[in-house]
Amino acid sequence: MSSNPAPSSKKRKRDDPSHESLSFELDPSSSTGTTASGPLLGTFPALQAPRDTPFKCYGRKKAKKDKDDDGGKYERTLVVGEASAVEFISNEEESKRAADSGCSYLLAVRDPRTSTIKILPSPKTPYILTRTVKALKSILPADAPSTLAYGEARTALGETFGTKKAKAAIRAQERNRVDVSAMQGVMQHVVDGIDKKAEGLLTKEEAKDLADSSRLVPPFSATATEPGDIYPLNDIIPDAEMKALNILPIEQNLKHNDHVGMLFWKHCKWVNDHLKRVGQEEEKSKARKRKLKMLLYVSVMFLFRRVISHPKGLDKDSIIERMNNVPTVVVDGLLSRFTETTRGSPVHILTSSMSTKFMAYLLALCLRVDDFVSNPKTLADDLSLSVTNVQAAYRSLGCKLKTLSDRERANRGLSDTLADTKFAVLTAPVQFPKVRTGKKKA
Repeated sequence: MSSNPAPSSKKRKRDDPSHESLSFELDPSSSTGTTASGPLLGTFPALQAPRDTPFKCYGRKKAKKDKDDDGGKYERTLVVGEASAVEFISNEEESKRAADSGCSYLLAVRDPRTSTIKILPSPKTPYILTRTVKALKSILPADAPSTLAYGEARTALGETFGTKKAKAAIRAQERNRVDVSAMQGVMQHVVDGIDKKAEGLLTKEEAKDLADSSRLVPPFSATATEPGDIYPLNDIIPDAEMKALNILPIEQNLKHNDHVGMLFWKHCKWVNDHLKRVGQEEEKSKARKRKLKMLLYVSVMFLFRRVISHPKGLDKDSIIERMNNVPTVVVDGLLSRFTETTRGSPVHILTSSMSTKFMAYLLALCLRVDDFVSNPKTLADDLSLSVTNVQAAYRSLGCKLKTLSDRERANRGLSDTLADTKFAVLTAPVQFPKVRTGKKKA
């Protein structure tokens, strides 16, 4: 028994795709010199356009002189599309940024009829498209909130959801807020009052003159061009007191190498060292005699400071008695310039302000003897004061504290052991230290 052959299927079989062959070729119809010809590549970062959305390309032609060597004739190219509810347009800035980053594609078109894929010979950069909803175009954008509205909204939010600390801060800020509208009616009165009060204020020059006049230093010249003219000698030692000083006994003693025998105060190392150097100078020199009188006056000032430092003060007779035969005119001058007396009392007291003034006069005289370069350390030892206090007194005179160079030390006959010592140097024109107004650093 023979079996029947299987019935053939009536369905049409699809051609086996494995037997289909594809060919690739360049599209000769594409012009490489026209950037807007042929298909274009666009991307939709946020919303995909419907398939039936028509797109058009618009370009602005370049001027003849601006055409590139590659034949490109468009300066700008825009891709625009419009759907029923949305409009699309290419973003020139974003598209240029994508092109500059090196993003480009080769496009190909497949023809199913001939089984060929045509590749466009020139790469394309994508156009970044942005969208605009048509229904929202007529709605104006909301204005940014004002500072007042922002503050009110922030306060309301803090009072509703803030912590206890945040609410306390909000209430404190509200208490400190000034109502500007309440001051509009009195603002002009406030301004007029300020102007009226400011009429009596000093100008900058007047304030400087007042500060200079109240300095506890000898009379000075702010315009002097030489250090010796800043503090004149006759303003430190009056002429009457200078004439009353007798240096003849000292000159006689210097001939016998006795440097301290006739001094009123013999325990000042600074005076003794200078007397040794003066003894080597020419005897009949006017400068030598003037320097001897200044040294003698310095010893008088040291003795006066020792006598007047009595805690309860002394009367004039007691002071003269203790001044070791110092001329009376000199003692009277020192008492009148550097001591104070209470009403109805003959007692002379060296107050703190007078002590500061006395120190300024003493150091100004020492600067003149030292040719305006003094060593604060030596005088600090003689005065039994700290070097810092003596340096501050020199600064109040307008001196600058600095070390001397090798040449400067050699010219003054100073030892190399003083290389690191800071000397008080007075230069012209004098510059006083400025008052610090800021807070001290911790």
